[in-house]
Amino acid sequence: MGLINYNIEKYSPKQLVIIPFALLAISLVLLILNMTATGMPVTPGIDFSGGTAVTVFTTDSKEQIQATFSGYPLMDIGEGVNNGKFLKFGLMDDAKYRALTALINQKYPDAKVDQIGESFGKTLQSQAVIALILSFIGMSIVVFISFRTFVPSCAVVLSAFADMVMTAAVMNIIGIPLSLGTTAALLMLIGYSVDSDILLTNRVLKRQGKLNEKLQGAFHTGIIMTSTTIAAATAMLIVSWFGQVQMIMEISTVLLLGLFFDILNTWLTNVGILKWYVQKGGK
Repeated sequence: MGLINYNIEKYSPKQLVIIPFALLAISLVLLILNMTATGMPVTPGIDFSGGTAVTVFTTDSKEQIQATFSGYPLMDIGEGVNNGKFLKFGLMDDAKYRALTALINQKYPDAKVDQIGESFGKTLQSQAVIALILSFIGMSIVVFISFRTFVPSCAVVLSAFADMVMTAAVMNIIGIPLSLGTTAALLMLIGYSVDSDILLTNRVLKRQGKLNEKLQGAFHTGIIMTSTTIAAATAMLIVSWFGQVQMIMEISTVLLLGLFFDILNTWLTNVGILKWYVQKGGK
């Protein structure tokens, strides 16, 4: 049935969850280490840490731009269409910022300069954290109301939590900062994760038949749903890569990471917990 043979009948619940649990533990350690270094589990971008964003249109190479701003905290140079360059500077005092804007106006008169103050960045940071927490709490309440059974509901919430934690850990590893765009992508992951987990839990708890047959049916339906979303996110990543749209590239990368982790956590973690629950006589 289908292109992928999903048969976990011979595996115990412990065998199913051991790899995802190990990855979750490693991811939590990485986030804790990053929090001790930066104050946040995921390294914040200038949206949250504060800084200066500059948009210029120039044929200058990255090396030339780096030489021009060698005396300033230039953090990143992104490229866009029509010779567009996106420069990100770290925090600096007022005197240095005035000197930077004078240099930019002299070198690139048509440049656009946007400054995000440290206090404003911290306000955005706290609002983003609150949005993530409230979204997660809201999702948890809906799940518990829907199933009214403790263990299956916890399995859904745990899978969604693991998706976000693992994705955030990889963001730190590959250097994707936490910005307004990537925060939105993490919020979207909650919806994607819960969608596949609720499908699985409904099939197992509310349908008649053998457990393995119900799991296989849920898997083939769920993997088609996830595959279509992965295809859409991949197309978005390819288009944004050719167009050098940094924000869309980061959002699509975060979504792809989260979707792959969702496959792992739904069809190993959640299935392992549900299998244990059913074998113990849960209804």
